[in-house]
Amino acid sequence: MDLRARRYSAPLARPFITARRRVDTMLGVLVEIELADGTVGHGSAGESFGVTGESVESVLAVLAGPVKQALTAPAGELHGLRDHEDAIADSCVGNAAAKAAANVALHDAWATALGVPLAEALGGSAETVLRTDMTVSLDTPDRMAKAAADAVADGFDVLKIKLGNDWRADLERLRVVREAAPDVRFRLDANQGWDVKSAVRVIRAIEDAGIPLELVEQPVAKHDLLGMAAVTAAVDVPVMADESVSTPRSALEIVQRRAADLLNIKLAKCGGIGPAMAVADIARAAGMDCMVGAMMEPRISIAAAAHVAAAHPAVTLVDLDSAEWIDDPHLTGGYTLHGADMQLHRGPGIGFAPWVKGEHE
Repeated sequence: MDLRARRYSAPLARPFITARRRVDTMLGVLVEIELADGTVGHGSAGESFGVTGESVESVLAVLAGPVKQALTAPAGELHGLRDHEDAIADSCVGNAAAKAAANVALHDAWATALGVPLAEALGGSAETVLRTDMTVSLDTPDRMAKAAADAVADGFDVLKIKLGNDWRADLERLRVVREAAPDVRFRLDANQGWDVKSAVRVIRAIEDAGIPLELVEQPVAKHDLLGMAAVTAAVDVPVMADESVSTPRSALEIVQRRAADLLNIKLAKCGGIGPAMAVADIARAAGMDCMVGAMMEPRISIAAAAHVAAAHPAVTLVDLDSAEWIDDPHLTGGYTLHGADMQLHRGPGIGFAPWVKGEHE
């Protein structure tokens, strides 16, 4: 088995702004894993200091070092997908995005060798049409209103509104956005930007105003499960844990504490497809629904997440618009987007072409 990785960079069509960061350029890593029979699988990772703490340089170092070493164990030591997946997970501490990139490439190669789409190999169907939202970045009210109107014109009827830091300003932002897009449903994402009192205050005010909310995502700091549980108990709108969910163990703790109503699964936080499916299993056992989302990541990561969303019955929500922000006509494949509808690649794997020889670092 061979592993190859190279840097990836592409400009964003518009700045991506949250309560915690601003992104103008997509920086990341693309990965190929080649099996002994020549089958190639693809994965990717995005640089994200604020969530996983990883840089392009650290991802490349982990992939070229402990992950590659783990995957090239002596013949006979690793048997099948699960052994290789465990080898990636155990190769080092942390570095979830790097592990996820290799894990996705491994699953892509596995499904490609089977001759079926990844969603089907995972127990789902590539015929499933997913419906994603579109994110509106944190900005001035007028700019957010224009972005919302543009998204509606492009066929999106659910908007994810980035808020946080100042609850009074957030109320004004949402008021103006709703005037610009009166017929859509809203998902709010504070990215840990409120304290408990502010979160309850702003969510109740929105509820009292009759603004149609599907959910509020990660209203408080990720480690404050007690505070998030207090918010969840105090408001009617479903509260979704995002940054708080990084492993199956963290998902189990959220469920046990009743800290949230929904879980947001991201491959880069979990370390790959196996752990993501385990989080969804925990949610299903608890009677909870999940969203499959993504950070600002290359299109390969978004496509893999879409296949996971199509494969697990606990996943009822999708937030996979990230690649639509990236201005890159060259990295294509995985799915097509028609308005808000995502149609998965129906051929083997997740649907990306192997690199030209010599193209990787």
